[in-house]
Amino acid sequence: MNNAKQIINNKMKDDNFRRYYIEEKLKLDLEFIIDELNDNIKNDKPKKEILKGVKKLKRVISHT
Repeated sequence: MNNAKQIINNKMKDDNFRRYYIEEKLKLDLEFIIDELNDNIKNDKPKKEILKGVKKLKRVISHT
């Protein structure tokens, strides 16, 4: 295990850090999916592609 992973694993033992880490990861995931969905809409992607993005978004939201 490299130093970065070891440090993160040690920090994850702290409830406050773990909560903040998970919250920030969720925000980044949501931002990425929303940006991808936005690009698909701007580029007139097929309805099927846009619906895939909506499903991804729903999946992430339902796991919170």
